[in-house]
Amino acid sequence: MALKKLTIIVVPEKGRKVRQFRIPRLLAFFSILLFSASVIAALWSGFTYLSLKAKVPILERLQKENAHHRQQFLHLAKRIEEINQKMCELKEFDRRLKVMVNLETAEDPGDKNARGGSDQTLLALANTGAKDEKGLVRAMYNALDDLDAEIAMGKQEKAELDKFLENQKMLLASTPSIWPTRGWLSSGFGYRTSPFTGQREFHKGIDISTRIKAPIVAPANGIVTRIAWDRGYGRILTISHGHGIVTRYAHLHKVLVRRGQYVKRGETIALVGNTGRSTGPHLHYEVLLNGVPVNPLRYILN
Repeated sequence: MALKKLTIIVVPEKGRKVRQFRIPRLLAFFSILLFSASVIAALWSGFTYLSLKAKVPILERLQKENAHHRQQFLHLAKRIEEINQKMCELKEFDRRLKVMVNLETAEDPGDKNARGGSDQTLLALANTGAKDEKGLVRAMYNALDDLDAEIAMGKQEKAELDKFLENQKMLLASTPSIWPTRGWLSSGFGYRTSPFTGQREFHKGIDISTRIKAPIVAPANGIVTRIAWDRGYGRILTISHGHGIVTRYAHLHKVLVRRGQYVKRGETIALVGNTGRSTGPHLHYEVLLNGVPVNPLRYILN
């Protein structure tokens, strides 16, 4: 069956022959369809071009913001690395402090060569210009997690050090480290010839000769545990300083504190006397460690 055709008549200007063209209807339909598609494509291309042109300023702004964010990432990475270095310095300072107070030996390497905080790749990524931004961000998160762990560990170590130093402070405050009265040493600690019998005897303390009623001060913090009279020692006073340390004062003229009273280093507790078995005004001063007499001069600092 013959295809239906369309007749196209072309009428030129005067003096020219009228022309007719006959084309199949299907070809005419496809021609119109192709033309319409071309027009639509051209219109769409124009619209797309205008739309992209309108977005160019936005893209430029986003690029600037992206560059600014990249610089911020780099700055933050370097700051984390600086904090990491300071953490290392603090750890080294803590190690030296522990060595000073005998919590750690100088030969013990500990974590001396370890790096606290950020990963080694963090600064490397920052120095490459941050081309791998995701890698840099991931490394920064890891570095912050490591710093958190270091800070938590540092808090625990400092709490232990603080507890140790507090105990040492209490121990020092309880150590009889000053002279209990002013005078001169008339008899030392240890074996001596008795001034009464002429026989060799063990002297449990030291004798400090001075004027009658001279003040006697507590050589350390403690609690008064005994005030009594002894045939040989005369009027005596005993103070417990804790940690197994006890001090005893004999031949007193007068006691100025009461039993159970807490006294501090340097506080006046009694007056020098000549009571009991004595050859003259003096203070007999003893230091006992866990009940055993020791030389008081071992504790006196000045």
